[in-house]
Amino acid sequence: MSELILPLCVVGAALLVIAFWAVSVYNGLVASRNRVKNAFSQIDVQLQRRHDLIPNLVETAKGFLKHERETLQAVTEAREAARAAANAAAADPTAAGAMAKLGAAEGLLGSALAGLRVVVEAYPNLKSDAHMASLMEELSSTENKIAFARQAYNDSVMSYNTARETFPAALIAGAFGFSPCPQLEIETPEARRNVKVSF
Repeated sequence: MSELILPLCVVGAALLVIAFWAVSVYNGLVASRNRVKNAFSQIDVQLQRRHDLIPNLVETAKGFLKHERETLQAVTEAREAARAAANAAAADPTAAGAMAKLGAAEGLLGSALAGLRVVVEAYPNLKSDAHMASLMEELSSTENKIAFARQAYNDSVMSYNTARETFPAALIAGAFGFSPCPQLEIETPEARRNVKVSF
């Protein structure tokens, strides 16, 4: 009987160590996934700020741009699509489809805003308007904050995905449904164009 107690204690201790390890890995994955969600919430704040600035920008431009209604309409429509995509992504920032749609919608919004900037440059009175200049400056600042927040989000996603893919944590991740998180890539046509340099 005493011969059985020692092996049972060793097996019990081994099972206890494995259980503590599994709980530790699981908790680490949960914490990492929550960091991803928190990082996305920072993007969401900046996107909301950007989306809230656009109506003021369009309203200010309307008085000056009587012949540029298509540009203003494109910005407004792109804003609404981006806002809907941001709301869907905020519901589950770990969903690959939602992130892809958000990236595409924000890319289209960026293109529409670039078109508006070109139009503003063509109208000296609008370009020199203090309210318009203030709105454009605030929009540029917000876009920089979005870029920083997106980088922090993508860094969190990379850390989470690395943690869930490494062995032996991959065993726990697979068993408990820790799926990979997508990065947020915002593509704009301008980013793909070749830069022309002339001397």
